[in-house]
Amino acid sequence: MLSLIIFVPLVFALVMLFFVPKTQERLLYWLAGIGTLIPFALALVLAAQWPTAEVSTAPYAQGMRFVTHVPWIQAIGVHYTLGVDGFAFTMLLLSTLLFPLAVLASYGYIKDRVKDYLVLLLILATGTNGVFATLDFMLFYVFWEIVLLPMYFLIGIWGGERREYAAIKFFLYTLIGSTVMLVGAIYLYVATGVGTFNLLQMAAASSKLPITGLTTFAFFALLVGFAVKVPMFPFHTWLPDAHVEAPTPISMLLAGILLKLGSYAMVRISHPMLPQLATKYADLLFVFGVVGILYAALAAMAQKDFKKQVAYSSVNHMGFFIMALAAASKLAPTSPELAQVALQGGYFVTIAHGLISPLFFFAVGMFYERTHTRDLRKLGGMFLTIPVVSFATAFVAFANLGLPGLAGFIGEFISLTGSYPAFGLWVLVAGLGMVITAAWHLLTMRNVLLGEAKPEYQGLADITLKEKIIFAPLAVLIVFFGVYPRPVMALLQSSVEVLTQVMGLGGM
Repeated sequence: MLSLIIFVPLVFALVMLFFVPKTQERLLYWLAGIGTLIPFALALVLAAQWPTAEVSTAPYAQGMRFVTHVPWIQAIGVHYTLGVDGFAFTMLLLSTLLFPLAVLASYGYIKDRVKDYLVLLLILATGTNGVFATLDFMLFYVFWEIVLLPMYFLIGIWGGERREYAAIKFFLYTLIGSTVMLVGAIYLYVATGVGTFNLLQMAAASSKLPITGLTTFAFFALLVGFAVKVPMFPFHTWLPDAHVEAPTPISMLLAGILLKLGSYAMVRISHPMLPQLATKYADLLFVFGVVGILYAALAAMAQKDFKKQVAYSSVNHMGFFIMALAAASKLAPTSPELAQVALQGGYFVTIAHGLISPLFFFAVGMFYERTHTRDLRKLGGMFLTIPVVSFATAFVAFANLGLPGLAGFIGEFISLTGSYPAFGLWVLVAGLGMVITAAWHLLTMRNVLLGEAKPEYQGLADITLKEKIIFAPLAVLIVFFGVYPRPVMALLQSSVEVLTQVMGLGGM
């Protein structure tokens, strides 16, 4: 099942590439839609089987479900090993949901080189799903790099006026981060002598290594490689440019799932592999997290470009995950129950952000398609011009600022309460960031949605059926998990317990 979820999009991409003429655009969209809907359907099947699925006890897949284990490059201990726990499966569900919506959002929006665009989009889906499902580092690295190339071209070819600059900046940041990450992993492979690149077996061995200069280097090599992708302050500067220049469907994927590759990799690789370093440097990671929250909130408030404003909000929200992860690392050795609260809240932030942020970028795209501007100073009175689009934008803005009753509130509230036992009143800095975030959202809604209708925007078409279909499932999930987060929390519980136990042992 996991292999099908990963490779079905690639099979459809190859069929489209070699057998479908580029003039058959409608057929290409149908194939791309089916090629992304099949993995989503398979993920839902696995979700239904989750409660009764066998939990592996093998050392290469301890605690994982739906495991596949096949030898690949046995000379260096590389295996085709797939399996998911709560951390991975929530991300896999999110990924398989967002890709069909991105294909639908592209219909009618992408008009040039449609075949090339959709083939790259399907390859991107294979790489993304592969990262979340694999348990071998070399296979993880292959999928990690597969994600890089399609995104580079999707921004560089179909992006805005400064698309080449944004694409190259994205490519360089990610490539350098990936290279540093690989060096750190190879060092751990050699230092432990474990003889395999299996992530779980490497973690079991490397977590017992003494703290030395080289192990410290390995930890920060892994951490920086993942921090670039999150993106964590100060490695975030590629993100606003990439978002502003990327087409709307690609911005949806970039915010919704590609940033989560970094947060997932932290809980799967850097922190369980070297928990002793994670605990030692928890205070430093906390500083980067809260500075990112505050800085990104202030930067968003200063923007005049609607899309860049939303881009900075992603840095702001992912800062809560960094803060909570640091708190969990610090608390795990002495207070594992409190560490679990922080970690569960932080990871819930990533899931909620994966639902809210794509919808926000889509709302910005709806305005841009109608007004051909993202300049906040040129918009206004939209409630009187396109009321349904404006209502949808207000809904997602309230979700993004953390309104109680919507999914964005749950994770941030639990992250703050879970981080307080570790860092005390310093968490008020993050609280200040929340206040500033709420302020710029309210100012933006006042400037864009309220006021007198502008004559140049009279007669604009309101929301279309396609836009309703894209908006509805994400909006329903935002409300559902905002009111009833228990299904997600239950899915994460066992994984959170295992990781906090590992980090606790590393801190002793």
